[in-house]
Amino acid sequence: MKAIVIETNKDLVWKEVADPVLKDGEVLVEVYAAAVNRADLMQREGQYPPPPGCPDWPGLEISGVIKELTPQAKESGKWHIGDKVCALLGGGGYAEYAAVPHNMLMRVPKGLSMIEAAALPEAFATAYLNLFIEGGAKEGMTFLMHAGASGLASVVIPMAKAFGLRVITTVLSDKIAESIKHLNADVVVDTSKENIAEVLKNEADNGHPLNLAIDCLGSEKVGECFPYVAYGCRWIMIATLAGDISPVNMRTMYVKNIRLIGSTLRSKSVEMKGQILSKLVEDIWPKIEAGEIRPTVFAVMPITEAEKAHDMLKEGKSVGKVVLTIPKKA
Repeated sequence: MKAIVIETNKDLVWKEVADPVLKDGEVLVEVYAAAVNRADLMQREGQYPPPPGCPDWPGLEISGVIKELTPQAKESGKWHIGDKVCALLGGGGYAEYAAVPHNMLMRVPKGLSMIEAAALPEAFATAYLNLFIEGGAKEGMTFLMHAGASGLASVVIPMAKAFGLRVITTVLSDKIAESIKHLNADVVVDTSKENIAEVLKNEADNGHPLNLAIDCLGSEKVGECFPYVAYGCRWIMIATLAGDISPVNMRTMYVKNIRLIGSTLRSKSVEMKGQILSKLVEDIWPKIEAGEIRPTVFAVMPITEAEKAHDMLKEGKSVGKVVLTIPKKA
C-alpha cells in the first residue's frame, strides 16, 4: 500500500510501504479520508513521536470501510465487513489502509459524509475529554476556548453551547472573528486589540467569572488571567503554541482553589480512549444527527498535497478542519 512518509529532510512523500499486519482485536480499514491535526505537524518536526507499535507515518483520525476483522474483533459482534466507520489512531492514518483496534472505531453518524466523519474522532474525543472528563463542564458555566479558528475550537465551541455553557473564545483579527460567527460563541475576543485578562476581569465583574478554560496557547497570559477566574476554576493546558513559560501567583492558585491541568489525548491508554469514544457515540452522536453540532471542514485536498495542508495549519490559514482524501484504486 501507499502512505505519507516523513523523509529525513521532513518532506512528505506518498510512497509504497508495507501493508498493515493485523494483531488480534484489530480490524483492517480501507481509508477514505484523513483529517490533519497539529500533532501531525509536531510529529513531522520530531517533537511528538507516535506511541510504540504505531506506524511511523502521521494521521490520528480517519474515515473508511472495514475490509477485514480478526477473530477477537468478530467476537465483539459490533462490526462487520463493509461497515462505514471513523476511527481514532495513535498514528498511521495518512495511508491507504490502517489497522485499528476494534474499540477505536465508531460508526459514521447519520447524515454525515465520509469527509465530515474523518474530522470527528480526534477533535471530538479531545473536546469530550477536556470539557467533561478533565473539565467537569456543566450547564451555566463560563468557558474559555482559545484559538477560535482552530479545528479543535470548531468542535469544542458548538459542543459547549449544546450543553448550555457560556463560551468565550479568542481570535487574532476582525476577519477571523467574522469567519467563526457560525460557531455562536457568546464573546469573541480579538487579541490584536483586547487583553484577554481584562476581558475576563470584566466578565467576572458582570457576574460571569470563568469556570473552565481549554488553553492551546500558554504564554505569560495564563498567569495574568488567574486573578480573574472563579473559585475552583479548571485551566486545562493542551499545548503551548504561544509560549511555554508563564509566571503564576501561587497564592492566587491556592486561595481560589484553581486546578491547572495538563492533558493530551494521544498519551491516554487504549482502554481510556475506548471509553471516551463510547461516551461520544452515546452522548454526542445524537446531537450531531440532530444538527446541533457539526464538524467544520475548511478545506479538502488529495493526500498527495499533505505538505500544502500542513502549511495551512502552520500559517493559521484554516478555519476548522483540513481533510485529506485517499485515491481509490480502479
